[in-house]
Amino acid sequence: MRSKFPGRFAAALLILLSLSLGVRPGFAQGTDTLLPVTQAYQLRADAATPGLLKLHWTIAPHYYLYRGRMQFRGGAGVTLGAAQLPAGDKHHDEYLGEVETYHNAVDATLPYTVAAGTRRLQLSVQYQGCHEVDPKICYPPHTEQLDLPLPAGAPPNVPAMAAPARSAGALGAALSALGQPAGDHPAALPPEQAFRLDALASAPHRLLLRWTMPKGYYVYRDKITLQLQDAAGLTLQPQWPPGVVHHDGQYGDVTVYFDQLELPVTVVGDLAGRRQLTVLASFLGCQNGGVCYPLMHRTLTIPLDGSSASAALPAVPTSPAGSAPAPLQVSLFAALLLALGGGLILNLMPCVLPVLSIKAVSVLESGDSQAAARRHAMFYTAGVLTSFAALGLAILVLRAAGHALGWGTQLQQPLVVGVLALVMLAVGLSMSGVVQFGASLGNTGAGLASRAGPVGDFFTGVLAVVVASPCTAPFMGSALAYAFAAPMLSALLVFLALGVGLALPFLLVGFVPALARLLPRPGRWMETLKQVLAFPMYLTAAWLAWVLANQRGADAVGLLLVAAVLLAMTLWWFERSRQRGPPSRAAVLVLALLTLLPVYLLAQVPRPQRDAVSVAGVVAYSPQRLAELRAADVPVFVDIGADWCVTCKANEHTVLDTSAFRELLKRTGAVYMKGDWTNVDPTISAFLQEYHTPGVPLYVVFPKHNGPGRRLSTVLTASLVEKALTAAAH
Repeated sequence: MRSKFPGRFAAALLILLSLSLGVRPGFAQGTDTLLPVTQAYQLRADAATPGLLKLHWTIAPHYYLYRGRMQFRGGAGVTLGAAQLPAGDKHHDEYLGEVETYHNAVDATLPYTVAAGTRRLQLSVQYQGCHEVDPKICYPPHTEQLDLPLPAGAPPNVPAMAAPARSAGALGAALSALGQPAGDHPAALPPEQAFRLDALASAPHRLLLRWTMPKGYYVYRDKITLQLQDAAGLTLQPQWPPGVVHHDGQYGDVTVYFDQLELPVTVVGDLAGRRQLTVLASFLGCQNGGVCYPLMHRTLTIPLDGSSASAALPAVPTSPAGSAPAPLQVSLFAALLLALGGGLILNLMPCVLPVLSIKAVSVLESGDSQAAARRHAMFYTAGVLTSFAALGLAILVLRAAGHALGWGTQLQQPLVVGVLALVMLAVGLSMSGVVQFGASLGNTGAGLASRAGPVGDFFTGVLAVVVASPCTAPFMGSALAYAFAAPMLSALLVFLALGVGLALPFLLVGFVPALARLLPRPGRWMETLKQVLAFPMYLTAAWLAWVLANQRGADAVGLLLVAAVLLAMTLWWFERSRQRGPPSRAAVLVLALLTLLPVYLLAQVPRPQRDAVSVAGVVAYSPQRLAELRAADVPVFVDIGADWCVTCKANEHTVLDTSAFRELLKRTGAVYMKGDWTNVDPTISAFLQEYHTPGVPLYVVFPKHNGPGRRLSTVLTASLVEKALTAAAH
């Protein structure tokens, strides 16, 4: 029987490596490639039917419109009825919550009446949409003025229900990234420029808070909350000045303040010799007719001697688009040692063990041949180091260009997951004897002399790196964090040190004869061992199918199963065609091409709609919800993970999904907040960047009294979590 790793899979695995780098079309795309708003959403109007205006939007690929952001206003002599809009696609927006969107095209009908003497159908149509692939940018609300001839028989003006006005909504300051938009409003300012907040103590028990805004910006009165920090027994009583009544599509008739708000606040309670007070102010604000901002938070430390204070952003996640690089907390030498140790421990992780079984068989086959053992070790190490260097270089370059890539993010791509599952299945079938590649077990020397041996060893190293990326071992977190903040050369050295650690056991066996002599001699028992080791490969393929199910649902898994059957048929017929003629070998090619068809369709399956968190007692991560909990003095345990992250699942099984952890949450009054990074999610990517982490898992404990979050180790223990939450609750 032949037992070398499939050298003929070299080309396929080379393609797999390039897929594993997570390169996606459009990464180099910048905002200068975005279409003008009127080209992204082409509006046509048809007024041929008396009393009914028909509107049609042609929506460019990768763009969408919000259903709830469409607004219609009649011009002189025109009264509009309620617009008739089709149901849209359900979509969870990070700022707006559950919304409906339109892709490709949408039609709307708008009834109207006209006053006597009206000769033209004049109205304004406002809409808003976004670009859904990189760069993920939303346009400010855009308004088009329509001036159409009235058809004969247009109905006269009678009382009608006008379409309700809709506000711009809370799309966030990031909408201004396009610069000067093509709409009617100037680009929105960053929140710290649009809403300046200052405060002073006019008397020991009297504070004055002042919001200063450029012309056209406003804040909501009922969305302003003030809370004292570390001031038990004291309360705040604001005295609201008169504002402007404003009709908002989401909140109805509300009171807002334009340009400037001076808010007197009375401090009730005994100051007991305090020299200063710390106030956390939370508020919502908008650009009139433009964008609205997510909930903003400012912390003010106000001296009671009458001097003024300016607000500072609190130490809570605000998901900035580009965080500053983390300071280097360790030296290069320490980072290299940590990387070496982390790579060595990776050999014990369940995601790597199946691939190591391939390498173990080849090493055992070497027997007493020291030269063969060295050759195995060298080519395997070359594959590992080349893959780590390529993976690290690609991640660093793309992150430097502003793309949120990290350790293991290639498994966010369903196509990569599907291809990797098929590779694992093929390797398992080879080890089970269904198909044979390379030299036979009884002719080890001839096999090592052939090209298949070194190539098989090299691509075993490639595969080991690909499947190792979902895992994070102890020490890896600090080493990778250093790599993402260090200069390029130092970062590459860290990635190479990880590779050396991963390859170290086989290097030692290959170059230390005393260790090699401890290995058992090859024999017939090894064929049974090889067949037994095929089952971890099958389990890995099953695990990847489960990951795919969470990413794209049952349809994607069905396509993967069809591809798996076709692949097994291809390999079976490949084995039978060895002694047959060209027609039989041509059938192998046909079957291989058929296998690619469901893989191609797999990449087209849309993401299913699902709740971010469906477990009782768990809160889905969002920056706004986290800020609200922190403002309410609630300790929070934030868990950012992914279905493809083996370390995340191990931590859940041993620590987080236990009755002891749930009791700990009750005892400390903490909230368990969970974020899912199985698929690409810009909000979670921003949170990871804020904590300068190269990937998941990320665990952060936020204390009760608005202190900075404490980041925990990637490998959790019950005692570590208990100690962190107990400290956060006091």
